[in-house]
Amino acid sequence: MTQVKGGPRDNAGRPRSGGRDRTSGRNRTGGRNRTGRPSAALALPGVLFFAFFALAPMVLALYLSFTKWNGLGDPEPVGLANWRKLLSDDRLTQSLTVTVSLTVVSWAFQTVISLLLGVWAAGGQRNRAVLSAIFFVPFLLSSTAISLLFYALLDPNFGIIHKDTLGTTSGAFLAIVFVGGWQFVPFHTLIYQGGARQIPEVLYQAAAIDGAGRYRQFFSITLPQLRNTVTTSSVLMIVGSLTYFETVLILTQGGPGTDTAILPYLMYEAGFKSYDFGYASAVASFLVLAATALSLLMVKLSGFGAMRSTREGM
Repeated sequence: MTQVKGGPRDNAGRPRSGGRDRTSGRNRTGGRNRTGRPSAALALPGVLFFAFFALAPMVLALYLSFTKWNGLGDPEPVGLANWRKLLSDDRLTQSLTVTVSLTVVSWAFQTVISLLLGVWAAGGQRNRAVLSAIFFVPFLLSSTAISLLFYALLDPNFGIIHKDTLGTTSGAFLAIVFVGGWQFVPFHTLIYQGGARQIPEVLYQAAAIDGAGRYRQFFSITLPQLRNTVTTSSVLMIVGSLTYFETVLILTQGGPGTDTAILPYLMYEAGFKSYDFGYASAVASFLVLAATALSLLMVKLSGFGAMRSTREGM
């Protein structure tokens, strides 16, 4: 074969696909490198978006946590004063307790329902697609709209329950759990549906031959095969439950008293009621650090970081 200008060619004189442009050094395979993987440059828009709308606000909040600022003028550096105030604040302990309790109960409530619905939706039942689409509708609504809807439904005078549900500690707590679950269960159902569809059918066929019933198949095949899916869903669920701000603000405003004042609501009170944005930024930074540490701990304990396929060896 003769090497001609413009790159290597085959015996018919046609350019070989995937050749490298000698003048520009770029790969002709549509942004892929020599290994066939997409070029890192394709991730640049997403990286810039994340840096501008996520990293930059977090860095700014961390900076403001070391200052005293009421929203006007220039922030005044105060060192660790806001952090010392935060760690000695009795409201932090209470808010942290409420936040952890809400997170644990919300995780248990949403995981059980979304797991069962996801496994069911992955089957071949009649009208399954239509029902799955209907289940997904609540996730398309905003948290504010959903909270306003349930606030009207739970109104003791004009709602469907003629009882002051939001006026009691247990009622307000369970209302937040239910409203959050009503909105986000569809999303996690979709995650479990996708995971259940990846389970090889041959496993269920072999189990049926061995005489395993539906419940035995669920606990011996479905749940073990969904362990990575459970970890993914749980991380998203727990981090999301740490930010139920709109739901708490609209439904209970942290009440009755301060019984449902979670950490984001404490941040809101410090920033937009007391105009102490330095202290509010310290609360926000503490919340980010706690959520990040919790997520990393879950990934570490679950072994999800190994990323071994549940279909290994098949």
